[in-house]
Amino acid sequence: MVSPDQTSAGHSAIFFMDGAQVSRQMKVPDFEAFLDGYVGLSDLADTDVHAALVELDSELYVEALVLFRIWFDEEGRADNRWNLPIERLVRQGAKGPDLGAGPIRLVCRSLCPEPRFVKHMWDPDMRPGSNTFQAIRKAVAANSLKFPRVARADDIPVLAVQPKAPTEQDIDRVRIARILREQRLRIKTLSNVPADTKAKLERQHQQELQAERDKYLQLQQEYERQRATSEQLKDRLAERNEQYLEMQRSLQTVQAQLEEAQDHADRNAKAEVALLREQLARKQRELTLRDDQLAALEKENHELRHRPPVEDSITGHLQAKTVFLVAYHPGVGHLTLPYDDLDRYFASPLTYASNHAGLSEAVYREWLQHYENPVCGHQEPNGEVCQHPIMRISQPSAFTPGVNDRCEDHRVSQDAAAANGPAPQTTD
Repeated sequence: MVSPDQTSAGHSAIFFMDGAQVSRQMKVPDFEAFLDGYVGLSDLADTDVHAALVELDSELYVEALVLFRIWFDEEGRADNRWNLPIERLVRQGAKGPDLGAGPIRLVCRSLCPEPRFVKHMWDPDMRPGSNTFQAIRKAVAANSLKFPRVARADDIPVLAVQPKAPTEQDIDRVRIARILREQRLRIKTLSNVPADTKAKLERQHQQELQAERDKYLQLQQEYERQRATSEQLKDRLAERNEQYLEMQRSLQTVQAQLEEAQDHADRNAKAEVALLREQLARKQRELTLRDDQLAALEKENHELRHRPPVEDSITGHLQAKTVFLVAYHPGVGHLTLPYDDLDRYFASPLTYASNHAGLSEAVYREWLQHYENPVCGHQEPNGEVCQHPIMRISQPSAFTPGVNDRCEDHRVSQDAAAANGPAPQTTD
């Protein structure tokens, strides 16, 4: 985990590198949040990131660097197995280049104090134009993390023996020592380049090999799936062929049965047609005989109807109007029946009487029922009839069904009766 002790005047930050550029900066607490898995970085998903722990003094000069690697998974979250003690390593760093405030403490792959962590480190690029130290120094100078800069207070003068001023030889010796350290560091980093290139190539080869293996496995699985599908299709095709042959045999059997049934039906149909023709001929003969009989009966009826009545018979006297036939009907009175109306009267006396009353037979029947028994004819839903006595209407023409044959409680209004329209009438 990351918990580097900071002095009251110093600062710490984590820089993410992208080649020779600083791509992202964050304070140590923010980096710890990534390590705890609270947030992820989607742009770093499935990436091996080169990062640097940067310790600064109060004037924002680099004091120490730890160049380490960290892996981010497919969701952009830091590897939860990562537990590099960079807070301890930063105190064990060897002398590195001067980035403004004297030689820094540096921990990298070539200057790792603990060999077991070498594989988790990376070496800086010291080539002109892509120098890692210059990129970090430039990012620190920009101070995008807004660290406060505190200038050093001037030393208070005291009475003491003044130290001897460094000679030009001492200055040259210090400068040569710094150059030698930088050159040794560059030689170490360059000596690791072939190993890094080889490891990189091996990783690429392993990745390509694994990709080919995955592709081969996928193709093999697809082949097995296609082979299983092919076998299933073959079995299904064989089953369908057997079903087709069975259906063909069944169809042939059904066709033979149909042909046999058709022949049998044709023979039965011919026999039935012959029988029906014989019956039709017999019915036609019976119909002809019935028509002849009906014609004879009609002729006889016509002759009987138009035959003069027997002399001195009642029919004769009625025709000669020496005798009259009188019929009585309530509401109509006595009717003198002409000789020509006798048949019509005796066919339906009530129809004949209702025509003379100027009413339909149905209305005349209702009045006649009222006349003979003047009671309320309203029928309740339970089937009971009111039977309350009411006033008799003696004239059929003054009778209105639903009004004159009802009591006060059950009588419909005259307007409602009129809305129903006048009772249908028949004429002679």
